[in-house]
Amino acid sequence: MRFPTSAARVGSDAMHPDPDYSAAVVVVETDRDDGIEGHGLAFTLGRGNEVVVAAIEALAPLVVGLPLEAIRSDMGWVWRRLAGDGQLRWLGPEKGVIHLATAAIVNALWDLRARWTAQPLWRHLVDCPPEELVACIDFRHLTDALTPDTALALLRGRAADRSAAVARLDHEGLAAYTTAPGWLGYADHELASRCRQAAAEGWGLVKLKVGQSLEDDRRRCAIAREAIGPQRRLAVDANQVWDVDTAIAWTRQLMAFDLRWVEEPTSCDDVLGHATIARAVAPVTVATGEHVHNRVMFKQFLAAGAMGVCQLDACRLGGVNEVLAVLCLAALHDVPVCPHAGGVGLCEMVVHLAAFDALAVGGERADRTVEWVEGLHEHFQDPVAASGGRYALPTAPGFGTALRPESVRRYRYPDGEAWRQRTGAVAPASPG
Repeated sequence: MRFPTSAARVGSDAMHPDPDYSAAVVVVETDRDDGIEGHGLAFTLGRGNEVVVAAIEALAPLVVGLPLEAIRSDMGWVWRRLAGDGQLRWLGPEKGVIHLATAAIVNALWDLRARWTAQPLWRHLVDCPPEELVACIDFRHLTDALTPDTALALLRGRAADRSAAVARLDHEGLAAYTTAPGWLGYADHELASRCRQAAAEGWGLVKLKVGQSLEDDRRRCAIAREAIGPQRRLAVDANQVWDVDTAIAWTRQLMAFDLRWVEEPTSCDDVLGHATIARAVAPVTVATGEHVHNRVMFKQFLAAGAMGVCQLDACRLGGVNEVLAVLCLAALHDVPVCPHAGGVGLCEMVVHLAAFDALAVGGERADRTVEWVEGLHEHFQDPVAASGGRYALPTAPGFGTALRPESVRRYRYPDGEAWRQRTGAVAPASPG
């Protein structure tokens, strides 16, 4: 699936000037009489999406033919089967394209599980016994930081009466922030207008993309701060564009605008660099995680004090199983989990993960806020909703990842109607 978002510069930042929001989509079918399915996806920015599709096809033989009972009773074994295949593992291990493909399939299987129980995924996870959730986690390379016993104690500690917390979250929703006003390609007048609109709609935090020009960033931060007023929070996101020393110097120049955090200030793999930046720019917090590719890397970031806000991504990690491990690690380090979202389907997915974290792992906390970006939600059968700076808890069964058939017909690449109109491509003949 590919959407021409680059035409309006939606999603533009210092590293990605012309993204076309895209997704490699998985549908897991069953032979049950009720035809129950599972839907998953991996988010990309256009070119290269076909490589993720190829990786999914390489993993498919490990899933096709599995009994449904394995998916219901032992998702830990299913995850290790996908992530630990001796030949495919060489392509990662547990990182890059093959891990994106793993996430798409694993998340489709969790969507299937939740649909099977007629529950939204967050509720399905909350209702799972702590022992079952711990069995889903791969603790290899983690036991110096997180053991099964530690994870079990953490989850059991949150498993006391949750009815009041569920009712409160259902009534109030999850705190959210918006990135929609701050794309780097927007002109100053559009930035100001969108920031004023965000403030009027009740968003408590607005995030701007930065990193191309310090002069431009100072001007844009001033515009945004004036538009949202002093009582609302402002964050900036450099999308990895800076070296460590540049990140420190640049962030210090922007601190006058009362920043909540600076996001991805340097390479997503540079644990020590992030730690150096975090010490140098305090009290501004360093936020990162959307490109941190597995639980072992999160272990290092958290242990080094390099991650003050944990921005895990539902598709960059190897699906729900690995997310469970990262949620436990963040809770043990008392770091708020504020998931990365905004791409195709990411908002639909992360609201489930954040709700589960609030109810069962990290607990309710004032410093948790979940990213929201408007647009493309209309292509999903059960689109997530957010208003007044809050996400509404999903009520439909599943993970929220099932696309509308008409959207698939229109935006499937390269033969969807929208792309044929743009390129003049001819639709392939139907099989048979």
